[in-house]
Amino acid sequence: MVKRHFDYEEKYQNLQGKFEELRELSEAMQFDLNDEFKLMEEKIKDIRDNKYHNLTPWEKILLSRHPERPAVKDYIEFLFNDWIELHGDRSYGEDSAIIGGIADFQGIAVSVLGHQKGKGTNQNLKNNFGMPHPEGYRKVERLLHQAEKFKRPVITLVDTPGAYPGVGAEERGQAWAIAKVLMTLSRIQVPVIAVVTGEGGSGGALALSVSDRLLMLSNSVFSVASAEACASILWKDAGRAEEMASFLKITAQDLQQMGIADEIIEEPLGGAHKDFKTTAADVQTSISRNLDELLSIDRNQLLEQRFLKLRNLGQFLDE
Repeated sequence: MVKRHFDYEEKYQNLQGKFEELRELSEAMQFDLNDEFKLMEEKIKDIRDNKYHNLTPWEKILLSRHPERPAVKDYIEFLFNDWIELHGDRSYGEDSAIIGGIADFQGIAVSVLGHQKGKGTNQNLKNNFGMPHPEGYRKVERLLHQAEKFKRPVITLVDTPGAYPGVGAEERGQAWAIAKVLMTLSRIQVPVIAVVTGEGGSGGALALSVSDRLLMLSNSVFSVASAEACASILWKDAGRAEEMASFLKITAQDLQQMGIADEIIEEPLGGAHKDFKTTAADVQTSISRNLDELLSIDRNQLLEQRFLKLRNLGQFLDE
């Protein structure tokens, strides 16, 4: 059976609970075990630290999907002022799996786009678990052209299992809608910064990831397809997803080594949900630094650098 939840923290909390029970029992029995307890606490902390610094790719996938992990909207509310959400693709309808609008970022007017999962069953159903339909990507396309018209930098926040693969989505031109966004992002004449905050899955994530700078949280992942899908396609066994994850090179560290991710933003021990304010503040600092650098570059040079960055992707395969 394929695991769906990262349960190490639950095991750690259970261990801590047992430890506290033992401490209370020793005090009730008037046993002085303070020195032993101190050594045990240090040992438990060392084990936990070591665990989170050596997560397997599959464990990172599970952590990136953690139900308590901050959603894109949480980052928007923290990072930006004067947020105004915009809706609709002016063609078919609204897609709540994509959130987009305009905002103020440290005194700079920006356009913000992202995938929006949900917290709890009702929100996830409303937002289709963060899996956009083509109207969502047409909304992205519309807001990108608006950003270019008003010379607003674009900031995208990526967190999706992938674009929705249903019949209706395909009938309404899912692949074409994503392709148009990819083309627009590759040549838009304003700076683009993409931040992978959780799970970056397939073309649905790629559609918001073509950028001048790609930043990734340290426990986020980015892949051409999910480990489950790859295992099912190649091995006809989705139950081997954990094994497949070790081959896919999907972690932030893998992607930085391959020259795809430009920067890794370290998360607190246990994941972003353990200390959201610190995580979001670090994301803010990273965006601010990169945006300042990009705004100082001449427009033609910016486009040339973006072209070279995209053109050179995959060069490591020839090494």
